[in-house]
Amino acid sequence: MERLTLKYKDASKALGTFAEILREPFSKIIRDAAIQRFEYTFEALWKFLKQYLYDIHGIACNSPKSCFKEIFSQGYLSEEETSAFLEMTDRRNETSHTYKEEVSNIIYKSSPNYCALMQRLLERFRSFQEK
Repeated sequence: MERLTLKYKDASKALGTFAEILREPFSKIIRDAAIQRFEYTFEALWKFLKQYLYDIHGIACNSPKSCFKEIFSQGYLSEEETSAFLEMTDRRNETSHTYKEEVSNIIYKSSPNYCALMQRLLERFRSFQEK
């Protein structure tokens, strides 16, 4: 359970830094920093979910998409939110191509929505953290 608590805290801290950079005025440097924060926040979140599913439900999942589908099955996400997370996973996979201006801009423009979605999901696990 200690490992799960650490992963929750990591995801929460990462999410805070992601939200913080999105409040900055646009520049290419801010855009690129936001994309970097999106990457590590996404990684921290799905790895928390992976640990949660394993520790609490005994479910092993080895990819972000499988974790989001399982989290949906457990009732933590709506169908619409699950679709958004699956799309977000695809965008995360595209971040290795951020040298393409159009990809960078698409990910950056979606970042406020991604951040809000991740915040809502992590909030659903707050009660776990308070136990």
